[in-house]
Amino acid sequence: MTQRMQDLAKKIVHLQSELDREIETRRKSLGVTLAAGLVGFEQGVLAEQRALRMKVSHFLAQSSFGAIISAPFIYSLIIPLLLLDIWVSLYQAICFRLYGIMRVRRSDYIVMDRQKLGYLNWIESLNCLFCAYGNGLIGYVREISSRTEQYWCPIKHALKVHDPHLRYYEFLEYGDADGYRARLATFRDQLRSSVN
Repeated sequence: MTQRMQDLAKKIVHLQSELDREIETRRKSLGVTLAAGLVGFEQGVLAEQRALRMKVSHFLAQSSFGAIISAPFIYSLIIPLLLLDIWVSLYQAICFRLYGIMRVRRSDYIVMDRQKLGYLNWIESLNCLFCAYGNGLIGYVREISSRTEQYWCPIKHALKVHDPHLRYYEFLEYGDADGYRARLATFRDQLRSSVN
């Protein structure tokens, strides 16, 4: 990786940290509190939210016909998602232990807290749970996959990859045979000693 590429990567990390601080500031202005991983609200905020909750009958009456008939198809995805979750967790439990790769904490990716918002009815809460699980699971799988890729093949593609995982930017350039032979052990050691 060139110095310019390293500088840009550092800038991206810095900007992400800055964005996280701005998001936290906005949460505080909305009365959200975080303590020991638990989400809460300042006194009175939850009551104000509950006053904005839409009744399920009104919610369904406002829903399009397409939204209602597509719901079973959408929720049917829970079966392959659960199978993926079980399979990739089993894969990680076995293979990462065998190769000494630090395991990915599932709870860092699958975060379910939006259903606690007072302004959501039970259908909206269920939708939020489903999306949180699906998107969190994909993030979890992506991190396991990126660690697997770093262990076995830390080489960039010749063709442009849309939205690569963060680990990808550190990979060797396509065609760098000397670097691959010289640095493969280093890439593997990074997975044992720390999370990149």
